Amino acid sequence: MRIEQIYTGCLAQGAYYIESEGEAAIIDPLREVKPYIKRAEGDGAEIKYIFETHFHADFVSGHVTLSKETGAPIIFGPNANPSFDAIIAEDGQEFKLGKITIKILHTPGHTMESTTFLLKDSTGKDYAIFSGDTLFLGDVGRPDLAQKAADMTQEELAGTLYDSLRNKIIPLADDVIVYPAHGAGSACGKNMMKETVDTLGNQKKMNYALRADMTREEFIKEVTDGLLPPPQYFPFNVKMNKEGYEDIDTVLERGTQALSPEAFETAANETGAVVLDVRHQDDFSKGHVPRSIFIGLGGSFAPWVGALIADVEQPILLVAPEGKEEETITRLSRVGFDGTLGYLDGGIAAWKSAGKEVDTVKSVKAEVLKEKLEAKVPVFDVRKESEYSAEHIEDAKLTPLDFLNDHLSEFPGEETFYVHCAGGYRSMIAASILKSRGIHNLVDVAGGFKAIKEAGIPVTDFVCPTTLK
Repeated sequence: MRIEQIYTGCLAQGAYYIESEGEAAIIDPLREVKPYIKRAEGDGAEIKYIFETHFHADFVSGHVTLSKETGAPIIFGPNANPSFDAIIAEDGQEFKLGKITIKILHTPGHTMESTTFLLKDSTGKDYAIFSGDTLFLGDVGRPDLAQKAADMTQEELAGTLYDSLRNKIIPLADDVIVYPAHGAGSACGKNMMKETVDTLGNQKKMNYALRADMTREEFIKEVTDGLLPPPQYFPFNVKMNKEGYEDIDTVLERGTQALSPEAFETAANETGAVVLDVRHQDDFSKGHVPRSIFIGLGGSFAPWVGALIADVEQPILLVAPEGKEEETITRLSRVGFDGTLGYLDGGIAAWKSAGKEVDTVKSVKAEVLKEKLEAKVPVFDVRKESEYSAEHIEDAKLTPLDFLNDHLSEFPGEETFYVHCAGGYRSMIAASILKSRGIHNLVDVAGGFKAIKEAGIPVTDFVCPTTLK
């Protein structure tokens, strides 16, 4: 038996490859399926099953394409109702894979079709669970995403999740290995550990949601407390996972069109496409296509695209580092953004050579901000509320990047203001969005809060009252 976790850091997502006696199964595959097929071919194995823990909201799974290319059936748990052919398994149903068995444990709550897959080894012993978004390490799946589909409140879904955990997961032996669908950084939970594999016994000790003496009412309160609004693209991804989507090869063929500066400009004007610049923030700062949006490949690229562009049908034109065009289109497609129309051939250098207008973002070191603070210049912090609550520059205003559009009226109309995040990535995204909205009187603080502290700028500690005992 072989189990391989295929973890994608950008999405904080874990797909799984399981092989036994020349038969393989894939759990929650990513959109691009060729790596799974090559893995099986390298093992001399046939992909026999494709298991889906639920209809994912944060990424587009590769189940439809993988089934088409291999002939392997797609398997969902009870309550799933996809638009394509699939096996809708019953609770407790078992599937043989070589010498091992995969058993269906229906664990609704995150969604009503959410299912945990219990792997039994060749002796019949419970060996591991692939828990999807039912159980994370340190947390459980948020119960607010499926309210409309289930016609239930988030409290009712949370209560259902409580029952699933108590009846299906907690009774399993402590040595059972937990393989979740996501880790720290995913928007599908709120308190995940950085580790991606653990034992169930340790989770019973460490995970607040598995506390033995927790009542149903306490669970519902804790699981629903502090939930931030989900990214706007989530419902689109659920729809694609449920109804199907274009083959990724078609998406790549359409998106990898090299466009001259003239053709690029014409396409932008005629289609209303977003010009998405995925280079490093320092390169974007020095020169970019006016009104383009920066979201660099080097950060949490796909989730930020989903959170900030939101509409998966939005046409996109790319400015990418040379040789990174296909990677960019692939990563966009993972979150359902299939509308890439092409990329700027020759990049920003070709744009400049063609005599096209170029914009820049003024960026200064933290030492410069330190001097300016004596004059009480406005400072805007685009980190998360939790980061701001821990430490922030005194009098800095919190305008989280996720919800920047809700704060546009707070930025000065003429006075120069300064923007920072933790390390410089998010503040450059914010700067690009503000400039695209016609707000140009901004200055980015290079290096973010880390550089701010190193420069000796005084910061304020703030303990959120809810954490006081």
